[in-house]
Amino acid sequence: QVQLVESGGGLVQAGGSLRLSCVASRRTFSRNAMGWFRQSPGKEREFVAAISAESDSTYVAASVKERFAISRDNGKATVWLQMNRLKPEGTAVYYCATRDGNTWRGLFEYWGQGTQVTVSA
Repeated sequence: QVQLVESGGGLVQAGGSLRLSCVASRRTFSRNAMGWFRQSPGKEREFVAAISAESDSTYVAASVKERFAISRDNGKATVWLQMNRLKPEGTAVYYCATRDGNTWRGLFEYWGQGTQVTVSA
């Protein structure tokens, strides 16, 4: 069974930074791509960032490309989302996800419970 546990969310002022963490309980972590998604009330889920199993390929959404970065440590079974210069529209529940493939392109099958990020104006 795959479990993903996010942490690091909270309340931050606009312009501030947060670093989200996701720890995975999965024996094959080092062979699986990881991703971050977010969803605000009344909006569709947004694909924010993703990273391949060996960190040789990443994706960051155009809306956050200059401010967010994704990274991972396979030895720690952890993936991070560094978020800088946060904006109020970044307020959302952020979800960590993983998939069975080693590349980030494709359906993400496993999801964490999410962590709330609130950015005040």
